[in-house]
Amino acid sequence: MPDKSILVTGGAGYIGSHVVKLLGERGERVVVLDDLSTGNAEAVLHGTLVEGKTGDTALVRKIIREHDIDTVMHFAAHTIVPESVEDPLKYYANNTCSTRNLLEACRDEGIANFIFSSTAATYGIPGDAATPCAEDLPTAPINPYGMSKLMSEAMLQDLSAATPLKHVVLRYFNVAGSDPDGLIGQSTKKATLLIKVAAEVALGKRDALYVFGTDYPTPDGTGIRDYIHVTDLASAHLSALDYLRGGGDSTLMNCGYGRGFSVREVIDAVERVHGEKLNVIEEPRRAGDPPSLIAAVGKIHETLDWKPAHDDLDTIVRTSLAWEKTLAERSHNRG
Repeated sequence: MPDKSILVTGGAGYIGSHVVKLLGERGERVVVLDDLSTGNAEAVLHGTLVEGKTGDTALVRKIIREHDIDTVMHFAAHTIVPESVEDPLKYYANNTCSTRNLLEACRDEGIANFIFSSTAATYGIPGDAATPCAEDLPTAPINPYGMSKLMSEAMLQDLSAATPLKHVVLRYFNVAGSDPDGLIGQSTKKATLLIKVAAEVALGKRDALYVFGTDYPTPDGTGIRDYIHVTDLASAHLSALDYLRGGGDSTLMNCGYGRGFSVREVIDAVERVHGEKLNVIEEPRRAGDPPSLIAAVGKIHETLDWKPAHDDLDTIVRTSLAWEKTLAERSHNRG
């Protein structure tokens, strides 16, 4: 059992809960801080759950002291892009200002390692959509969500330059799928992620799947994205932890598979795995959606000891559909 503990903010949420599961399975001591506004207490399978705000500096200091924390993994954030456009101050308050308060507590309590959940939204719309996004691509967020994360990255980098704190920033691309063991999954209400929504349509939870844009300069006219299974993303965080514990320098890396699938290819996969056609409605493009967004992944493979185990679209879809069935059964049993 490790001597020190790990604080996971937002550890009751979709990605955070999968990280907590892997941390617990390998014997790490874990404390989860989550306000449960979008997370679920039952998704925390290991460690201690503290209900509270990430921006509550006094509470964070107390947790760090009482649980002998030396590493923070920071997932807590609002993540819905359209909502960030409609209510930008909500995103700057929760994503940026709360991160600033969290970092203050980390500085004051001498936290050694910090792993930050960031996003490909920091890149905005790449100039050459056909080329994978490398980490040195200029950042130009086109929405408050992406900007709120980029501002948090900057604060973390500046703090690391001024103190002994070491960090890893992981910029996620399109996270999808659910725990292959079926214990946890994405339970977000009114989710907007394509594979989650498609699985809900397949299970009859939604009437239709809307495809926004069929005239992009891509082979089939629909947008292409780099989909990564949530368990592979979670395992990258454990690899980042090992990297920092081993004396690694602060760094920023993309986290994806380095290849993409179009919206039509995803729909085909859902229909293939589910065995039935989906009700698909085509709509015009949405403003700000790039034709293609794929991660350049050379850096993460050179830096971390990380090998994806679920790099297969049908596997991602299969675990998503299985989790939607689990949620439906739970809802039926409660109702």
